[in-house]
Formats: sequence, structure tokens, C-alpha cells
Amino acid sequence: MTIDTPALLDGLNSVIGIPLIPFAGASIDFAGHAKNIDYLMRNNHLSEGRPRVISIAGTSLVHHVGYDDQVKLLEIAGERMDGAGILMAAVVPNPLPAAADLIARLAALPRPPDVYLIMPLSGTYGPLGLYDTLMAFAERQAREHGARFLYYYRRTRDREMIIRLIQDSPHFIGVKIGTDEDDVPPFTEALDESKIVIWGIGDRSTAAAETGAKGHTSGINIVVARASDEINNAQRRADYDAARQVEAKISPLEDIRFMEERAYNYSAVMEAINCSGFADVVGGTGGPFNPRVPAHIARRIERIMAAIKHYH
Repeated sequence: MTIDTPALLDGLNSVIGIPLIPFAGASIDFAGHAKNIDYLMRNNHLSEGRPRVISIAGTSLVHHVGYDDQVKLLEIAGERMDGAGILMAAVVPNPLPAAADLIARLAALPRPPDVYLIMPLSGTYGPLGLYDTLMAFAERQAREHGARFLYYYRRTRDREMIIRLIQDSPHFIGVKIGTDEDDVPPFTEALDESKIVIWGIGDRSTAAAETGAKGHTSGINIVVARASDEINNAQRRADYDAARQVEAKISPLEDIRFMEERAYNYSAVMEAINCSGFADVVGGTGGPFNPRVPAHIARRIERIMAAIKHYH
């Protein structure tokens, strides 16, 4: 383990930046990825010198990237972070033996991830099966690789079983809420201080923070790092009015990312980078299943970025 669990929990009460993975045509731009990690590490505006948290996860298109490339992406991220920060790797648990192989490979890197985010399970399953299987999976991965986990909660049906999983497993240190604010209190009320409840639906996170969530994931941190960091700084000092003032400024970009069931979650971030002409980050040409946004959306993003690019 590169960081003990209490320090990890406090470190995760932060902005969890999920940078998009840039593509050049059909291929990943690994040099561009390295540049994006450099930007996030250099532009850390978190209060009290807190560590930057970087996750290769959903906005990074892990569902569309092969395991060899995922390992290379995490290896580059670890190298560029140079012993600093907190590194998170998302793991898609379908099929589970392949996920175990991926964790083994990531754990063997010179800088292994500090924590793994278990992405939502797809396919046919029941809540009890989810509990039993992930309890055993986490126990084995912790024993063999020292792995610690967060669970990405996206299905209300599973709530009670996921709470039980996190309560019962010492290797699940918390949950990322991917539904709505109403699901925050059941988790914060059930889980003690040895676990963390993270808001997982972008920078508009203050309503969740007021009900007990700690930290939030951000897909736009790679574009406007200062805005995301200022939101979290304000939430940590319980200045929710200040947090909402920054939220209001980035909300138009988040509106586009989450419209039409998150159709532009990735591509709006790519467009924001490309239209702004930033030299220290790379947006790319579009990823698998995620082409550039339509022209009328691109024009909206250009206007939005003109108003908030000072947060870059």
C-alpha cells in the first residue's frame, strides 16, 4: 500500500479528477494522456496542500479500451504523478476472472493504484449474488494484492445489499453515489467513519455534500481545474454558498454533458478543450462510440468556455 487507509479516506474527500483519454483517430494518444496527467498534477488548487486524486474511469472510456491499453494508461499516470497524489483505477467486473487478471497486472506496476473503483455490474444478477461474489472477490484481491475498493452505486434495487457489503467487508472503503442526492443519507447514516460516501455525478455536488457526501468526481477537472478545486475547498469548510457560486458558473457545461442521458459526457469535455486552444491539455479527435459533438452544441460550448476559461 502506498498510503494508509485513514489518509486515503481523507484524501478522497476531494475532487476525483477523471480525465478523458484522448484519441488520435482510432488510436489512443498516450503522449496526450501524459500531458493531461501533468496538467492535473501541476494545477492543484486544493486547500492545505492536499493531494490531487486522479482516476482512470468512465469518462476515460474504460468500457471501450482493452486491458493492455488500460494497463499502459495507468502505468503512464503513475509515472507522471511521480510518487505524489492518489491514483484510482476503475475495474469493470464483467467477466470477473478478467477483472481479477487486470487487478493483478495493475498491482504489479511500479506505481500501483491506491484504490480500485468497481464499476456497475451489467447482465443478469441478484443483489444477494452481488454481495456474496464481491465479498469473496475483495477478500482474495486484498490477500493477494493489498487491494482496496470503492463500489460505484447505480441501481436503487441493490442499495441495502451494497450498504451491507461495505459494512461487512474491510476491503470496501466506501461508495460512489451515481443515482441522486436522495441516496446519500441512507449510506451516510448506515456507514461509520471508517467508510466514505462520495458524490459521483459531477461538480454540481453541494446538495450531496450538505447531506453528508465527501468529495466528488469530476470530468471537467481536466479543463477547469481551479473551479472543481474551489468547489471542494468550499465544501470542506462548510461554505456551501461559495461552492454554489462556482457551481453556477460551470453548470452550463455540466448541463450539456448530462443531457440526453449523458450522450455528451465525454465529447463535451473534448470540445471544451479543443475550442479553447489550451496548449497544456489534449482533447483529441473523438473516442470509440464518442464522436465530436454536433455543430450547434459545439457553438454553445465555445460560448460557455469563453466565460469560464479563467478557471483553467
